[in-house]
Amino acid sequence: MTAARVLALLELLQAAPGLTGPELAARLQVDERTVRRYAVRLGELGVPVEAERGRYGGYRLLPGYKLPPLMLTDDEATAVVLGLVAGRRTGLAVGEAATESALAKIQRVLPRALRERVDAVAQTLDHTRAPAATPVPRAGPLLVLADAVRHGRTVRLAYRSWRGEPSERELDPYGIVFHSGRWYVAGFDHRSGELRTFRVDRVADAERTGRGFEVPEGFDAAGHVTGSLSAVPYRHEVRVLLATTLEEVRRRVPAAAATLEETPEGVLLTARAERLDGMAQMLAGLGWPFTVLEPEALRGEVRALAARLAEWAAP
Repeated sequence: MTAARVLALLELLQAAPGLTGPELAARLQVDERTVRRYAVRLGELGVPVEAERGRYGGYRLLPGYKLPPLMLTDDEATAVVLGLVAGRRTGLAVGEAATESALAKIQRVLPRALRERVDAVAQTLDHTRAPAATPVPRAGPLLVLADAVRHGRTVRLAYRSWRGEPSERELDPYGIVFHSGRWYVAGFDHRSGELRTFRVDRVADAERTGRGFEVPEGFDAAGHVTGSLSAVPYRHEVRVLLATTLEEVRRRVPAAAATLEETPEGVLLTARAERLDGMAQMLAGLGWPFTVLEPEALRGEVRALAARLAEWAAP
């Protein structure tokens, strides 16, 4: 029995669980009895293998108490490394140091030639967007929330608000959303009695309760999150009528930036803004005729922007 063949069996079971004894024997170029011995050896090494009996029975790995050694092809290893790099940049990663430690572990065991090629891609790859400078959630609470969403179970949260105020609350989590570099969970908050959106990176702890719930029919978690973010209070309430179609506006204006409504006169854009000069620049940059409904101060900012542009365009 060679170590190489035992590892080859492990790779086959990871790539194609359910292969029968004859199929494995043919691929490994051994007899079925030897396949059984290899499976026993993997079990002794802490990688449990299940052999289903019967004509159509096959071998498969059982979930063990620890992660078994993974056998990755060059393409698979490259995909994992670049996925970790992308997750770190976009904010999709979890844990303060999990991405860095996972990358270090994988890169240490890559063949030298492949490691150098993958490093070359990671180090020379350019991006059109700046890296996300957002806090990342801990893996533990995120996994509890995802499990609760899947099985419809109420969770108890230890949460900290944007002001740093701690609270405990019970939540029926309807869905998890990744938006603009941040993780959110949307659901029914028992404390307020309302549908709410919570930042997952502010969840210090989460545990499932024994109670279940039903998600309202047709609930759109992503739509709720983007809608709730667009409704965050700002200094100015803005209403503008755009002379174009709803389809065109949706291509240019993110759902989190404004609420859009189709009317006979055009598309009504409702938004909130801290600075009206920035709103004027955004509206001008869209390139469509528009009418400011409110506030009056926005009309002044649009006129001031037009005057600056005319001055800059003068010979």
